Amino acid sequence: MAKTYINGIGCVSAQATVDGFPSEFALDENTNFLELVKPEYKDYFSPIASRRMAKGVKNGIVASTLAMKEAGIENLDAIITGTGMGCIEDSDKFLKAIIDNNEQFLTPTSFIQSTHNTVASTIAINLGCKAYNFTYVNGAVSFESALVDAKLQFDADEVSNVLVGGIDEMTEYTKSLFKLAGFIKPDESGPHKILGSHTKATVFSEGATFFMLSDTKTESTYAELVDIETINKLELSKVGHKAIEFLKANNLTQHDIDAVVLGFDGDVEFDEYYKELAREFAFTPQVYYKHVSGEYNTASAFGLYVGSNVLKNQEIPQQLKVNEVEKPSYHKILLYNQYRGIDHSFTLISI
Repeated sequence: MAKTYINGIGCVSAQATVDGFPSEFALDENTNFLELVKPEYKDYFSPIASRRMAKGVKNGIVASTLAMKEAGIENLDAIITGTGMGCIEDSDKFLKAIIDNNEQFLTPTSFIQSTHNTVASTIAINLGCKAYNFTYVNGAVSFESALVDAKLQFDADEVSNVLVGGIDEMTEYTKSLFKLAGFIKPDESGPHKILGSHTKATVFSEGATFFMLSDTKTESTYAELVDIETINKLELSKVGHKAIEFLKANNLTQHDIDAVVLGFDGDVEFDEYYKELAREFAFTPQVYYKHVSGEYNTASAFGLYVGSNVLKNQEIPQQLKVNEVEKPSYHKILLYNQYRGIDHSFTLISI
């Protein structure tokens, strides 16, 4: 089976990640939604094209361009994306037009651009890439589903360079619905402490993170993508056992792991899953990231971005530390994520 290496990363998020991995992260504990740090879109496409693009499409193009540029890759064997909400901005526009126009005289533009595979297809059109192009819409494991697809193709020696990304966007209308549903913490309810939170719901955001995966290790390599596993439902008491099983399948034990990256999001009801795993790895450096990225369906892609940079830089930023356990070096990292008790994922990366 061929190896799978992360050779380039592009990230558009609530942090200044377009220029690389931040040396310091901006923290705002008084808001329930972390606003995106917008890149200079005019550096990537014309203002005319920009006006026709939804946020997710623009951010996806920027992030994918950065990942490919860093890896020095121009020709792709596949483009695979994951998204939980898709291009919700255009979906909102189309549904509003249906109501406002009494279901008559509708223009198809917003409907065409609202499909979940718009980002992957737009990237392919811009590159003139006619290779395998697929988008996974699978809740909070949408990004991991894309990773699994790519990994299987590498294992079968069918590809050499694959662009994989996770993209989600948010609109004011959808945000209001999420607040009503209790997914986002109430307005004016801060400050929000992600670790040690005593309230339900989360601090939300949006973003796009792309990875250039290749079968060859280069000077730009961050890490090797070793394995990914997703589980729809998992009992709280079995989280630690499942993590150990996952490592055992890769001929590893808990003590072989140099750090764990956990998706703590401040929801007191569901952060128990992370606490359960943290107890199993109490002797291991622990990392969290959703206090700087916010929560969204593909936020785990930001988690992989963090884990990959820890391996490349051999350092865990102080602002991302859950505990004060340290290792002299980092070689293997386990990532775990879930959302509201379902869509669990385990990802293993190494150098």
